[in-house]
Amino acid sequence: MNGGIRFDAVSVAYGGNTVLDSLSLTVEPGEVMALLGPSGSGKTTALRAVAGFVRPVFGRVFLGDRDVTALPPHKRGIGMVVQQYALFPHLRVEDNVAFGLKAQKAPKGEIPGRVAEALEMTGMAAYAKRYPRELSGGQQQRVAIARALAIRPNVLLLDEPLSALDAQLRSGMLAELARLHRELPDVSILYVTHDQVEALTLADRIAVMDRARLQDCGTPQELYRRPRTEFTASFVGNANLLPVTVAGRDAVTLDGAELALATSGVAAGAAATLCVRPHLVGLGDGPNALRGRIAEVQWRGATHRLYVEVGGHRLKADVRELRETPALGDEVTVHFAPEDAVLLGAGVTDG
Repeated sequence: MNGGIRFDAVSVAYGGNTVLDSLSLTVEPGEVMALLGPSGSGKTTALRAVAGFVRPVFGRVFLGDRDVTALPPHKRGIGMVVQQYALFPHLRVEDNVAFGLKAQKAPKGEIPGRVAEALEMTGMAAYAKRYPRELSGGQQQRVAIARALAIRPNVLLLDEPLSALDAQLRSGMLAELARLHRELPDVSILYVTHDQVEALTLADRIAVMDRARLQDCGTPQELYRRPRTEFTASFVGNANLLPVTVAGRDAVTLDGAELALATSGVAAGAAATLCVRPHLVGLGDGPNALRGRIAEVQWRGATHRLYVEVGGHRLKADVRELRETPALGDEVTVHFAPEDAVLLGAGVTDG
């Protein structure tokens, strides 16, 4: 295969401290894979191992069929964009974009056309003669992406490329990156982020990292609707995680209240965790009704987030904006459908 990335049991350590532990993961040709996790989870180290900036102590890195573990960065043919833009301030936009082509010793006659193509693709053609200081942060990031694309890489590495931008610019750039990927269907993209919205918006699959290890991997829909671990449930989207006891076939108890929920054949008496997303919790009577008291109310424009004390637990419910909000201490009923909840924990299978 020409494109794609494969980590084969890759481990990286600094001074005896393992920062990436036995990562095995394949990014298919043309796929966008997001590495999602908190700071220190190993996601940027994984990306740097692909780029060639760190050398694994164990394992191999492959680009397509090539083992590139021992290759220096400049021989890997990779495009890379980091959050600080890393543009040369003394060079005009077009010269910044041409830099990688010149470093690769591309034929001189090809360079102007390749630069123009990359600037056109990123919407920066009108800014070719400007210097970086004359551009906004979002425009500088587009130039950095154009520079990475100009070399026509099979693999594009994006390391938190939007984290330095404000919310509105970030939203616009997300749309631009999605459009770019549609125009470059053969380019494999490895996208490092701690922002779940970016991962859910852009990625074909998400690899969830924590404490130097891969915790979970799947499509955004799989990880959001059917997370396999509590960490995934809490890091991909927002989740209510409630301790329950399996009462029998498709039933659990929460502080004595019986709730209907698929139990996947888990034995009665087993302790587990019930996961339900806040937007799937309704206010009022319904299936799996729970009584509680309002602990906090947050207005979020189109929705209200209600925090409801149920027994010794705090349940979050995101409901459509209420004309009359309940007062703190008011007793309310919340509910959720059995098919909207997932059981997590020891002895729980993916089925």
